[in-house]
Amino acid sequence: MTCRTRFAPSPSGDLHVGGARTALFCWALARKHNGVFLLRIEDTDQKRSSDAASLGFLRDLRWLGIGWDEGPEDEGFGGGDHGPYFQSQRLSVYQEHLQRLIDAGMAYPAFETGEELAAARDQARAEKRPYRYDRSALQLDPAEVQRRLERGDNHVIRFRVPDDSEVIIRDEVLGEIRIAPGEVDDFVIRKA
Repeated sequence: MTCRTRFAPSPSGDLHVGGARTALFCWALARKHNGVFLLRIEDTDQKRSSDAASLGFLRDLRWLGIGWDEGPEDEGFGGGDHGPYFQSQRLSVYQEHLQRLIDAGMAYPAFETGEELAAARDQARAEKRPYRYDRSALQLDPAEVQRRLERGDNHVIRFRVPDDSEVIIRDEVLGEIRIAPGEVDDFVIRKA
């Protein structure tokens, strides 16, 4: 299997030292394993993203001597068969995969507001217990979910983490990481 690493900056400002460090680490790891270093621009926050920042990232990475194998094409770097490499241009691809997960019961829409989630976190903190999303969205009647979706209510899509199986992550650097059932929350895979 080919080692593939990626750096995915959000173009809302200049490349900072932490971002440069991450890019360098990912680039070096790919080079060490004769792999592929991918650059993807996380421009889904259209209010904060700018073309100038995107171009700045490309310029700064080149200046640092960090070339990318796949990603936005710029001065001999980039290209590839898995584009587009701007996140905002991949929304239809993501929607297709989200729908597959929803259809398989592996993901679901959740309609809680930020205030409701903050109140639940505060309550958990007051009770000195770890916060875990309570899956209240799964208690909604399917017809109600459909009405809310059709009405355009704000919602996120959460990944439904299995309750009864251990989560195993195989990391190139840290090795195998095992997490007990119930320790991983149903995390958000698509924001509102």
